Amino acid sequence: MGTRTILVIEDQKDLADLVQRRLEQEGFDVIVAMDGISGLRIAKDHHPDLIVLDINMPGLDGLQVCQQLRSEPRHANLPILILSARASAADRVVGLELGADDYLVKPFVPRELVARVNAILRRAGDPMEKPAVIRSGDLVIDLHAHEVTSRGKPVTLTAAEFRILELLASHPGRAFSRDEIIEATPRNDAVTERTVDAHIVGIRKALGPAGAHIQTIRSIGYRFRSEEDKT
Repeated sequence: MGTRTILVIEDQKDLADLVQRRLEQEGFDVIVAMDGISGLRIAKDHHPDLIVLDINMPGLDGLQVCQQLRSEPRHANLPILILSARASAADRVVGLELGADDYLVKPFVPRELVARVNAILRRAGDPMEKPAVIRSGDLVIDLHAHEVTSRGKPVTLTAAEFRILELLASHPGRAFSRDEIIEATPRNDAVTERTVDAHIVGIRKALGPAGAHIQTIRSIGYRFRSEEDKT
């Protein structure tokens, strides 16, 4: 899987540095632009996977940047997350109507920023990032149909359990912390620090013998061990 590139357009250096540092901790490549004009130029030259966009900037503000990008076919579907101190419903509506995918009000919790970024990228999809169907031995996970079978029999999972299984199985061998699992699942799945372990138990129980694919990594979290990794 290739590393995703995120363009942060933010004229407050302290905030730009915070966002860059937090996203880089999550494994993203981050480019920072300190104003709308240079941000728009970088977006056109590099075509990032997602833009984190401030609204209040001198010269060319964030709404104008968003509008210009959306007017070009090449960038019509480029994911955009707006950051703004403007918290009114009217401001949110304007941002979303101009084409932003999400709107996060300042001040914000960095963890929520990462969760929003991951959710937008997940909705945007990337056929090159992962296959539509994951197979490991007798376990088959159809990511498009949201169906799981083990030894040819359907497996019933909750929405949250499926999302967690999808995350782990899409990155076999990689250990995910509980915080990473929480951040990578939609907020409406209600995955919290207290419930991650319970969801893992539910997944293992539903998968039966195939539940052995889900390994506990002490002091870290969980990972998916594919059939090919077994010795």
